[in-house]
Amino acid sequence: MTEAARPLLDDRRALHDVAARYREVLRRYFERRRLTGADADDAVQEVFAKLAQRANIVEIERIEAYIFEIAANVVTDHFRRSVSRRASAHDEYDDSLHAGEDFSPERLHLGKEALLRLMQALDELPERTRNIFILARLEHLTYPEISKRLCVSVSAVEKHMVRAIAHVTLRMGRRS
Repeated sequence: MTEAARPLLDDRRALHDVAARYREVLRRYFERRRLTGADADDAVQEVFAKLAQRANIVEIERIEAYIFEIAANVVTDHFRRSVSRRASAHDEYDDSLHAGEDFSPERLHLGKEALLRLMQALDELPERTRNIFILARLEHLTYPEISKRLCVSVSAVEKHMVRAIAHVTLRMGRRS
């Protein structure tokens, strides 16, 4: 074997070893960041594709940190692409899908009551939980965006959202 072929073979072995060791860990990492099924599998594949493009994999001192840096970039890219797809998507107006609005006094009164219950439920939450709920549900930020903005982990954002949703659902009178 020539000396020029040896680094290429070493990189292939290193990539194979890294893939075997981190494939499931990366998949769970992506699932915790709201990529599921095929999207999570594609993201894992993208991490290893990017790693394969790099020369001298065997020389990377902190391979785990390097892999998760790539993974974080893949998540960010995924959500950027999905936001741009949603922004460019446009459905034509179909009058048959839109019923005439019912602005009866009864409906307006029920809506105001529901809004008051929601505001009371949100006021009962701890400040951080309330802020996370508002950022996610009203400002439509993703969990990673909230995590960066508030300097907390994505896992913490998820836990606060579970608490907030359970509390708001209970207080709004829906137990499903």
